[in-house]
Amino acid sequence: MTIVARDELGHEARFSSIMPLAPAERQPLTTKRLSDQLGRLGDTPFVLGALENRLEGQVILPLSELNRLRREVVSRLENLRAQPKSWTLHDVTPTFVSGSPRFEKSNQEATTNSPELIVLVRNLVQLDAALATGTRTLYCEFADPKKYREAVKRFREWQTPSALGSRQAAIVVAPPRIFKTGEEWILKQVRSCEADGYLIRNYDHLKFFSDTWRIGDFSLNVANPLTAEYFINRFALERVTASYDLNFLQLEALLRAAPPEWFEVTIHQHMPLFHMEHCVFCAFLSKGTDYTNCGRPCDKHEVKLRDRVGVEHVLKADAGCRNTVFHALPQSGAEYLERMVQLGVRHFRIEFVDETAEQVTQTITKYRQLLRREITGAQLWRELKLLNQLGVTRGQIQKAEC
Repeated sequence: MTIVARDELGHEARFSSIMPLAPAERQPLTTKRLSDQLGRLGDTPFVLGALENRLEGQVILPLSELNRLRREVVSRLENLRAQPKSWTLHDVTPTFVSGSPRFEKSNQEATTNSPELIVLVRNLVQLDAALATGTRTLYCEFADPKKYREAVKRFREWQTPSALGSRQAAIVVAPPRIFKTGEEWILKQVRSCEADGYLIRNYDHLKFFSDTWRIGDFSLNVANPLTAEYFINRFALERVTASYDLNFLQLEALLRAAPPEWFEVTIHQHMPLFHMEHCVFCAFLSKGTDYTNCGRPCDKHEVKLRDRVGVEHVLKADAGCRNTVFHALPQSGAEYLERMVQLGVRHFRIEFVDETAEQVTQTITKYRQLLRREITGAQLWRELKLLNQLGVTRGQIQKAEC
C-alpha cells in the first residue's frame, strides 16, 4: 500500500507500507476508515483536506502500520516546507514587454500621439481657470465629493459634443485615498457624479469602480515593470501613475523596461508629505468630535502648518476626515520633460493645491509652451521660481548623485 500526500504549497510526500495488504474478514479499509485514521494530525500544521481511495476489494492493513505511514508522510512534508525556496534566474527580457498586445498598441500610440497635459484641481475656482485655458483632460480631488456633480456639469458645458463623444475630453474624479469598511457611502457619492473616469488609489477602488474607465494613482506605488504589468493587464487600467519614490534615473529605467504608454508622470505638484487620521480642522476649529457634528470647518477655512524654519505647508481634508499635509514648495520635473517625451511618455500631470486662478492659468500656460518646445525646461524652471512666492524644488525626481 502506498500513500501520496500533497500540501497547499505543492510539496509531495510518498511512502509505501512494509507490510502487504491482507483480505479483510471484517472492518476493511473503507474511505471513511482511512480518513478517520489518516486525519489524526494532532499538533501538526496540517489537516486532512481530500482523500482519494484507490484500494480494490475488501483489504486490511494493521492500524500500527497506517499510523507509521501517517507519521512518515507528515515528517517528510514538514522537512520540505522548512527548506528555502529555490529560484532559477533567466537573463531574458520579460515576455510582457515584447509579446503583450497592449504593448504593441502602446508602441504605436507612443509614436503617433502628441504629449498631453493633464490638470488636477482641488476646488471649483481652479477648475474654471483650467477650463478657460482649454484643458481637455481634468482630474478633480475635492474634500467634499458632493461638489463633483457641479464639477462634471461645468466641464461638460465647456466641451464640444464631438470631443466628449470620442474621449478627446474627459473629467476624472478621485475618491479619498484611504478606504475603511463602512465608508461605502463615500464611494457611492463619488460614483453618483457620473464622471468619465475615476482615479484608483487602493484595492477597494479597483473592485468598486471595476466597470468604469480607470487611472491608477501614485498611491498604488508602481515603481517597477512587474507591478505596472499587474495593474495594466490584470485590472485593465488605462494607465498608472509612476511612483513618487523614483528619482529620474530610476524613472528612466522604468520607462525603458515597460511600455511608456502605460505610465502617467506627474511633473508639477506639491509633494504630499504625510497622510494622517487626525483631523486638525475638527480638533482646533470646531467643538464637535467627528464629521457628524463638526460643522465641516474644512469647507470654510484654510489651514497651514508652519515648520521650524517658518515655511507654511498646506493642510487638506478629505471626505473621511483624514488630513494630508502638502509641501509648500511646488516640485517640478520641467528639466526632464523633453527626455521623457523622447522615451515615449505621452501623459503628463500637473497638480494644484491652494493656487489662485491666476497662478493656475500661468502654470498651465508655461507647461504648454514647454510641450510645444517654445521654451526649455531650464527657462520654465527659472520662471516658476518667479511665479511662486517661495520658489520651486526639484524634489526627489532629480538625478541621484553617485
